[in-house]
Amino acid sequence: MELFIEVVVTGIMLGGVYALVALGWTLIYKCSGVLNLAMGELTLIGAYTCLQFYTWGIPFVLSIIFTLIIGFILGILPERIFLDRLIGEPVLTVIMVTVGLSFFFKGLVETLWGTDTRVFSPPVFSLEPYRLFGWLVIGKVYLWSFLAAMILLVLFVAFFQFTKWGLSMQATADDEMAALSLGISARFVYAAAWSIAFMAAGVGGTLLGNINGINISVSHLGLLVLPAVVLGGLNSVPGAIVGGLIIGVLQNLSGAYLDQYFPGGVKEIAPFVFMVIILLFKPYGLWGWERIERV
Repeated sequence: MELFIEVVVTGIMLGGVYALVALGWTLIYKCSGVLNLAMGELTLIGAYTCLQFYTWGIPFVLSIIFTLIIGFILGILPERIFLDRLIGEPVLTVIMVTVGLSFFFKGLVETLWGTDTRVFSPPVFSLEPYRLFGWLVIGKVYLWSFLAAMILLVLFVAFFQFTKWGLSMQATADDEMAALSLGISARFVYAAAWSIAFMAAGVGGTLLGNINGINISVSHLGLLVLPAVVLGGLNSVPGAIVGGLIIGVLQNLSGAYLDQYFPGGVKEIAPFVFMVIILLFKPYGLWGWERIERV
């Protein structure tokens, strides 16, 4: 029971970081109907950007803030250069452009930083874990990463609920034609969605990099969040958060109890298996909008 509780608690904390990255997936899909397959590479770029600032001697918190600023700028650029020209084009065309962007971003990262694993030095978080109740061991990197992810998630949700820009994004997502008739700029909404997605993915990649180290595989961790997005519902922000927490717990439980019977990466496969099972019964996810067509 002690092992089970420890695995679940650690999974929830890891799931909080997944939820942050999942928010980026959901925002872009919610606003434009496009599944951005470059999200893994956005996570990777954010991780390396924060590491670069930290290597230059900038404190970690300031490095996070600078990463958010860089993410905002880099989020606007691909939307303005590539995707803005594709408004009104078939969705498949836009998705294929995001595939091309993913290869471009990965090549850019390999050119600038190489492929060797790099770590934050000196370590941002102490290796000495917290001990609760005398038996529950929680790594500091997991706890602080979870708290940072939750703070950012609260800020993003507050942005959508209480700011004019956030409400404009929600209106465009609900009914684009009605939003346009009210004077809301769809071009602005799409650019803002990409910027916020880049910011969320970048910070998520930074936090994951503190846990596992940073190399090209961080982009795979970004794609590992896809089951969380599908589980919660592609167009549901609360669903992305809950889905991230569920996938984090499921992944940890799989690693703790199934790796001994199926060695070789069941921890990475389990979320996708779970996603397929959920889709058989809930094709739109737990909180996704069901599309009903009347003839």
